[in-house]
Amino acid sequence: MKKKILAYVKDNRLFVGIISVLLVIFCLFLWLTCGAGNSMEAETSYTDISALSTSSSQKSSKALSERPAQSKTEATDTPREQVTVDVKGAVTKPGVYTLKASSRVTDAIKAAGGMTEDADAKSVNLAASLSDEEVIYVASKDENVSVVGQSDSGAASDKGGKTSQKDGKINLNTATSEELQTISGIGAKRAEDIIAYRESHGGFQSVDDLKNVSGIGDKTLEKIRESIYVA
Repeated sequence: MKKKILAYVKDNRLFVGIISVLLVIFCLFLWLTCGAGNSMEAETSYTDISALSTSSSQKSSKALSERPAQSKTEATDTPREQVTVDVKGAVTKPGVYTLKASSRVTDAIKAAGGMTEDADAKSVNLAASLSDEEVIYVASKDENVSVVGQSDSGAASDKGGKTSQKDGKINLNTATSEELQTISGIGAKRAEDIIAYRESHGGFQSVDDLKNVSGIGDKTLEKIRESIYVA
């Protein structure tokens, strides 16, 4: 059999040569085609993965940059849940108390142990809403201070019933800067100094404490003594 094949090839060299060349060309074509396809597919896959990775990174960076801004906005929009008030005067336990924002003056007084026996319930508006950093002052009966009909008596007080004037006198512990400036000889700068001293020392204990304020001496105090009081 082998001899017959060799004899056939020998007799048909030209034909066999052409067939061999064609087979080589065909194999080379298949190799080039398959190799180039796999290479292009690999390159395409790599490109898609890179693009996907870049897109994911950009989205993550954008989300991280926007998150603090959203948190800040939410914190700004969040309403205050608590208020801190200073309860003074004729109460069992004067002091600073933190209550719910929806609390009333009556709740602040209850937190301070309630009114004492000599407290004047008419000196405060128990139904008034509380505001942060507010001072609630409960007067005693001998102070003769009342929020009832105060528009007729000419007394000035805020919603918590903290009276700033009585019988034409200014309360050093509750008066505003504008009210202090109505006192003869007290200008804007001196009024601010009085308020600063009041806040840093927890209020005035007596009218004489006013001499501790810069710029106010014995002569000035004697001149304005009849215009002021402490409660």
